[in-house]
Amino acid sequence: MPINPADQEILDALHQVTHTIKNSEERQGQDEMAVLVGRALRNNRHLIVQAGTGTGKTLGYLVPAVKSGRRVVVSTVTKALQDQLSQNDLPLLASALNETLDHPLTWTVLKGRSNYLCKQRIAELADRAQSRLELNDVSPKSKAEVKKLVEWSLSTSSGDEGELDWQPLRQAWSMVSVSSEECPGASRCPQGDSCFAERARARAQTSDIVVVNGWLYALDINAEGTIIGEHDVVIFDEAHELEDVVSESSGLEISPSRITSVASSVRAIIREDVISGNFAKSASRLRDRLAPLINQRVALPLEGESREILNELRGRVNEALESLRTIATSDDSAKQRKLRAQSLCTRLIGDLDLALQDRAGYVAYVSGTPDRCSLEMRPLDVGPALYESVWSQRTAILTSATIPTNLPARIGLPTEKFDVHNVASPFDYERNALLYCAAHLPDPAQGNRDKAVHAEIEQLIIAAGGRTLALFTSYARLNAAYTDLCDRLDFEILKQDDLPKMELLRKFAESESTCLFATQSFFQGVDVPGSTLSLVIIDRLPFPVPTDPLMSARREVHGKSAFTAIDIPIVATKLAQASGRLIRTQTDMGVVAVLDPRLVTKGYGKSIIAMLPPMEFTKNNARAKEFLSYAVSNL
Repeated sequence: MPINPADQEILDALHQVTHTIKNSEERQGQDEMAVLVGRALRNNRHLIVQAGTGTGKTLGYLVPAVKSGRRVVVSTVTKALQDQLSQNDLPLLASALNETLDHPLTWTVLKGRSNYLCKQRIAELADRAQSRLELNDVSPKSKAEVKKLVEWSLSTSSGDEGELDWQPLRQAWSMVSVSSEECPGASRCPQGDSCFAERARARAQTSDIVVVNGWLYALDINAEGTIIGEHDVVIFDEAHELEDVVSESSGLEISPSRITSVASSVRAIIREDVISGNFAKSASRLRDRLAPLINQRVALPLEGESREILNELRGRVNEALESLRTIATSDDSAKQRKLRAQSLCTRLIGDLDLALQDRAGYVAYVSGTPDRCSLEMRPLDVGPALYESVWSQRTAILTSATIPTNLPARIGLPTEKFDVHNVASPFDYERNALLYCAAHLPDPAQGNRDKAVHAEIEQLIIAAGGRTLALFTSYARLNAAYTDLCDRLDFEILKQDDLPKMELLRKFAESESTCLFATQSFFQGVDVPGSTLSLVIIDRLPFPVPTDPLMSARREVHGKSAFTAIDIPIVATKLAQASGRLIRTQTDMGVVAVLDPRLVTKGYGKSIIAMLPPMEFTKNNARAKEFLSYAVSNL
């Protein structure tokens, strides 16, 4: 592409950064992406850029964003990417470019309030009587962890849970933190001036780059920009997930567990059995009503018993709120418990009022399990909210290794205001990777095929000498494969949830003969280059659950074209993400094995394959094992 002086300035800055990286190579795709992002920012046009694995997309968008001199928010999906940006990429960029900028680059990682220690909760735990009351029903291990967290609060400068080198139990962390729903705000809190969350927000208001997760950015959209503050540019990394993230955060959720949580907060200041009993009755009634409806849609507006239960609950929450208002106390600790309880009650009443309205454009359904069920309401179309808060207000860069072709329509991007570009991966997929479809296996629609699938997995793992990331579309199939194969194979098999994710990946990466069995949460965010990963197995095409109520509502909108418009892009994107785990460097080699014959027996298979990296394709098991042997011998 022709390069003008403004483009060259971006490229010079990019190379200034990359030349400080040991053994770095200039990447044509990264250069191309940086130029495209720079032009989009200068012309105030939204940009969608599909950047293949290995492009180096973070520096590809960060350098032109920084050189633009505008205030930028980077919205990521995973905490791992947030940490990479804040701990690696941005410090590297600042070190290389600060002398060329008007002022030293500043950045802040901003997370939801519950990710930070709450100094007020910690202060309350210093009160022995209150501490005994709050910790009365807490497990011994959680009590020990609470003590450890209180001690940590004296030395940490951020209070960010992500900076711990250990993972506290959820019960322990909840004792020293607050959610956004219960926090009364800095102006009403004795610890407001030194609050960790408020400090992070204050830093974000003045930082050049603010790194957030997609959920928080979506909440900022709903809060009309009051969380993150003004910004000129937003970069959506892993943009293929934007629709789902905004949809999930734009709705509401009412559950028995939420009622119980509100009741506990109220009971911490009002110990009246009548109020507690009423909340328990409402929680029980709601559970009994919702449990038979799990994974089913609920007609709007709510009618009958559902409406009666929510109206009754609203009355009980309002009674509790009125009782809280009558309590006068001069004790700071009691006052804060009262304010938190009032905040939770007020938020629940607000959601109940919304749930009882006739909400056009929303779908209501029941999710969860019989013990932990929930009534949810989500918008079917997130386009209007994104248009009002993003597309019409600032310049957006959307990037991912895989972008569904229908993404612009799904998120309401105005056709005339965006450009789309595909930046190819620098990796030689055609020579170094093979896509194998085990077409001889039974179709998933034919019933139990575990025996045949496990035999196929066993053969492939032996051919690879271990070195396998096996990805399953359900925990049940993962566990069945693990149980069947762990004794049949001479290789160690690690299983998801046996260890924290990062520890699993560390252990997997340190031994060539190790295998890792995991579910769809490992389709992205897994970066294991080199000789310890030569085979990626996907047990079946990752179609969305047919009974998912939100998906079924979206399908109804599209009618006969729903399968092509909704399901196929999801499958292709997920499969491409999973395939992207294989080749992470120029020298990596291996096989992506799809154990689902529908990839070749169904007409939509060609559309899915077209969205994958350009790998050699085979249905021949012998060819797959031959390629694996060749890959392993060239390590």
